[in-house]
Amino acid sequence: MKWLWFFFTSTVNMETQVCISLNRHNNGIGLLYTLTCIGDRRSMSVYVIVCIWKYAFLSLFGQTNTEVYFHLFVMYQEERDWCMGGSMDTMEVKKNKYEMDMCSGKIMTKLVSFSMPLMLSGMLQLLFNAVDIVVVGKFSGNEALAAVGSTTALINLMINLFIGISLGASVMAGHFYSAQKEKEMSETVHTAILFALLSGIFMAILGLILPKWALRIMDTPENILHSAALYMKIYFLGMPFFMLYNFGAAILRAVGDTKRPLLFLIIAGIINGGLNMYLVIVFHLGVVGVAVATVVSQMISCILVLWCLWKAEGSYQLRFSKLCIKGKYLKKLCKIGIPAGVQNTVINFSNVLLQSSVNSFGDIAMAGYTAANNIFGFLYVTVNAFTQTCMSFISQNHAMKLWKRMDKIVIDCIILSVGVSALLGSGIYLFGEQILGIYTSDPRVVQSGMEILLYTTVTYFICGLMDLFPGAIRGMGYSTMPMLFSIIGTVGTRIFWIYCVFPQHHALNILFISYPLSWVITVVMQMICFYFVRKKVYGIRK
Repeated sequence: MKWLWFFFTSTVNMETQVCISLNRHNNGIGLLYTLTCIGDRRSMSVYVIVCIWKYAFLSLFGQTNTEVYFHLFVMYQEERDWCMGGSMDTMEVKKNKYEMDMCSGKIMTKLVSFSMPLMLSGMLQLLFNAVDIVVVGKFSGNEALAAVGSTTALINLMINLFIGISLGASVMAGHFYSAQKEKEMSETVHTAILFALLSGIFMAILGLILPKWALRIMDTPENILHSAALYMKIYFLGMPFFMLYNFGAAILRAVGDTKRPLLFLIIAGIINGGLNMYLVIVFHLGVVGVAVATVVSQMISCILVLWCLWKAEGSYQLRFSKLCIKGKYLKKLCKIGIPAGVQNTVINFSNVLLQSSVNSFGDIAMAGYTAANNIFGFLYVTVNAFTQTCMSFISQNHAMKLWKRMDKIVIDCIILSVGVSALLGSGIYLFGEQILGIYTSDPRVVQSGMEILLYTTVTYFICGLMDLFPGAIRGMGYSTMPMLFSIIGTVGTRIFWIYCVFPQHHALNILFISYPLSWVITVVMQMICFYFVRKKVYGIRK
């Protein structure tokens, strides 16, 4: 009679029946039968057979009852949709076409789908920045080019702490989203957005006060000091827009949406490129024109991301009346994000020291470093896309305790990161002279750039591994240890090299050997860290 009663409860809501099964049945058969009774009886025989086969397959691989129930529920929905030609239940799980379910389906396919817009976003952003440098270099001369380039390391040093905290927002939002904790998700979003605004205002104030002092510490030549300081002051006026865009995009990435931030970046970038050429070529504003165009484009991308969050349906919807700082969420954001930000800040501090060493070679080497560093950035955004992808996927799967899937995610991300970075790095060096020729027509600048590219592009796949493991560790909620290992391995090695080895062999190529050397040391340390964190996290299920 009990089985007959189950059969005639097909009008009961599907989610209610599944919850009853998960709570009351201690084996898969009870859940399986409940699922067969709440669907379309005409297609019952098809999905009963499929679900039984999949249940047996999952059990053979040693997954716990809870894991099997979760997978069975997802598989049931997929099979019922196939039999019935689609259902409203699937539409409820995935509210719009931009979101992505990271906890089921083919891993490699979804990793590529998620990472490609991230990669293209980074490349387009660099491409638009390259337009800045190309326009300044071609129409304002080497001094203007060196002035813009001399600020790069310093700007990154000042903003990376807050960018790191945006990674914390992405990890937390992904965790709450996959666990369907709507209240926590909403409060995290509003805390993150308000923090982004306040930190952007703070950075704008710093940008008005510190530029000349900081540039003098870096031994910036006097002939470009005024232009470089002016560029930084205008650039930092756009920091509130910059921070809001990055935090907003981090929230969208947490729910699997990487396509709309890419679209917004394309729109803002086209406007940036057009304004660059108009202000520099027509009005001859030089570095001022480039800086103004950057601020305008940042404002546009910020508005588009905030509009996207405001129009969203569900737990990550933004309402300006709800903006507030919730202490417990800010603490968690900082716990995950500050170590990542400190890591990037300290690494960029070593780059500032390296920039100072490059400055000692004069304008030609500085211009070559500016062009090479911009090219080098394309490799960075490539591997960084896979790092962020790994972190986002690990975060959601960690919330669902899908341990085996997490291992597969890391392995697939390693394959993608190493393969793509090795291919791009080799190609960039092979065609380096032609690419550098886009930035400048001075053969001395091209030669300096080629010396730098030799040590920073061909070996860059090592850096991809170095960044990937910390991304996976942060996705599991641990951020302090990878920060310490990165500082010791990367920054420690470079500082030792700059102050102990480089003075004995004052040459540009000797200086940049510190890059691959520091990467090798750090990746070994990060792999050891990942092994112990994985062992600790996976041990929680026992």
